[in-house]
Amino acid sequence: MLALTLPELGAQARAAPAERLSVAPDSELVRAVAARLGATATIEWSTNVPTSVGLGGSSAIAIAVLRALDQRLHPVELARTALAIERQDLGIPGGRQDQVVQAHGGLVLMDFSDERDVRVERLDPGLLPPLVVAWRERASEHSGIAHADLRRRYAHGDMPALAELARQAARALREGDHTAFADAVDQSYEHRVRMVALQPGHVEMIETARAAGAAANYSGSGGAIVAVCRDDEHRATVRAALEQLGCRTLSAPA
Repeated sequence: MLALTLPELGAQARAAPAERLSVAPDSELVRAVAARLGATATIEWSTNVPTSVGLGGSSAIAIAVLRALDQRLHPVELARTALAIERQDLGIPGGRQDQVVQAHGGLVLMDFSDERDVRVERLDPGLLPPLVVAWRERASEHSGIAHADLRRRYAHGDMPALAELARQAARALREGDHTAFADAVDQSYEHRVRMVALQPGHVEMIETARAAGAAANYSGSGGAIVAVCRDDEHRATVRAALEQLGCRTLSAPA
C-alpha cells in the first residue's frame, strides 16, 4: 500500500490533566482513546476531515488524541494502539494503512505481508506527479461495507496483485517514471472493479477524471478518489471537471 498524508485535512487535539475525563465535543472514539490509556484529562479536539469518504477521518482523530495524551509513543506503537482502539474497542472495521501513514506522516510505502508487523518505507513526496483528491459527501459510504469483503478476499489470497502494484508504483516514483506510476494507479482500480461491487456515484468520479485524461483510483474505501495528472495545467483541468460533477477537490502534494 502506498499512501500520502494531506496537510490540508487533519485532526487536532489538546489534553490537560484533570480529576475526571471530559471530552469536548463529546465523542465515543475520543473516550475510547482515553480509556485505552487509562487517562483522566480534559480533551478538546476538532477535525476537518470529511466523514465516510475514505480519507481516514476516524484514524486521524484517534492519532491526534493519542499524541495529545502521550507524546512518547513511537509511530509503530502509535499506529498499533490506534488500530486496537478502532477495531477491538469500538468494532470499527477497516484496514491498517490509515493508522500507519498518519503515525509516520508524508508519503509511505507499507508492506503488510507479515501479519505480525508492517514494514514501512518513507518516500519523498516531491517524487509524486500532480495529484487531485476529490470526494462527494452525498456519495459517502462507511468504509466497513467495503472492508468486510476485502478482508475476506485477503484471507483467501486475493490481494497480492494489489501489493505488487503498490511496489511498482513506488519503484516508478523512485525512477521518475510518472507514466508507469499512473499505469499502476489505473491497474489498481481495475483490480478493485473485479473484487468488489462499486457504488455508481464513486465510479462516476473515476470515469470523469479518466475522461479528463487522468489516471484514477479510490483513495480508500469510502468513495474519495485520487487522480494522477501530467502537470499543473492538466491538474487544473481535472479539478474543474470533478468540481463540475459536484465534487470537492484539493491538490496534492501540498
